[in-house]
Amino acid sequence: MDLSIFMEYSWVLIVLIVLEGLLAADNALVLAIMVKHLPDAERKKALFYGLAGAFVFRLLSLFVISFLVNVWQVQAIGALYLFFISLNHIIRKVFIKKATPAENVVMDEVREPKKASFWMTVLKVELADIAFAVDSILAAVALAVVLPDTPLPSIGGMDGGQFLVVFLGGFIGLIIMRFAANLFVGLLHRKPGLEIAAFVIVGWVGVKLAVYTLSHPALAIIPESFAKSTGWKLTFYIVLVSIALIGWFLSKDKEEHEKVQDVLETHGVKEQA
Repeated sequence: MDLSIFMEYSWVLIVLIVLEGLLAADNALVLAIMVKHLPDAERKKALFYGLAGAFVFRLLSLFVISFLVNVWQVQAIGALYLFFISLNHIIRKVFIKKATPAENVVMDEVREPKKASFWMTVLKVELADIAFAVDSILAAVALAVVLPDTPLPSIGGMDGGQFLVVFLGGFIGLIIMRFAANLFVGLLHRKPGLEIAAFVIVGWVGVKLAVYTLSHPALAIIPESFAKSTGWKLTFYIVLVSIALIGWFLSKDKEEHEKVQDVLETHGVKEQA
């Protein structure tokens, strides 16, 4: 494989790992809240079963999307979805303020008389993991589809190298969610601006997928060569790194309960009556 292609693939994989880590921190905190009523042994099993199911779902979804990735309607839906989750998070985070303290939300959950059974909790974790997986796969595909072709055999409609990058990104995201999420939660606690930056990056990735869609031969709204041009790629990654740096340097420390409240609000966890 050409060195320049190898470096480009490596860079995209690094970006995916960092983005997966930041997103996995929020996801892991939500999952921890969902299983906290279980005994320690069952809690670990519930998370394991949920993550195992999420891995199978991601793998199957990746194979399906590899056959659909070149359909411009699918690309357009993916771009719109990335825009939605980005704007939804930022609006909830920045503009929507709830009067109920996060401590009360968590304590009400703890005092709730009816606790979900072990297998019902596993099902809830499974569904949450699937929702997280959709975000992860779409962001990864949006980054990978404009990578240059490799000598690896195609899988579905996707180049083998592109497929491998998306697979590794999703697989590493699961590992981070299972084993390293606490490190990223701590990082987001110290630098909360990175959370907003991560979802701004998700929206920016949506822009990349939108550009790729508009350059599809079936639409040809912009030249097909533009989406794969060096100038556009450099612009995309310069903006991406700038967003991350701005999120890092403009972050201010905040209390842990505020972090919990933001995450709960983002994922729609509401106070139980």
